[in-house]
Amino acid sequence: MEIKVLGPGCPKCQQTEKIVNEVVAETGVDAQVEKVTDVMEIAKSGVFMTPAVMVDGEVKSVGKIPPKDDIRGWIEK
Repeated sequence: MEIKVLGPGCPKCQQTEKIVNEVVAETGVDAQVEKVTDVMEIAKSGVFMTPAVMVDGEVKSVGKIPPKDDIRGWIEK
């Protein structure tokens, strides 16, 4: 599973990345978490507000820090 946290590095983006990594560790899901900070790369994903989270190429959250329960629901299948 590929999880991308999209954001230029603002505090909300950093917090989102931290929470995503915590949930991955807690669930034991085999996932690679990648931080995308390049604005052009973020725009190519169709995202124009950050922070954003993508799971396997699908945008799951935009413009907010998602709750742990939401992230858990996205990655546990």
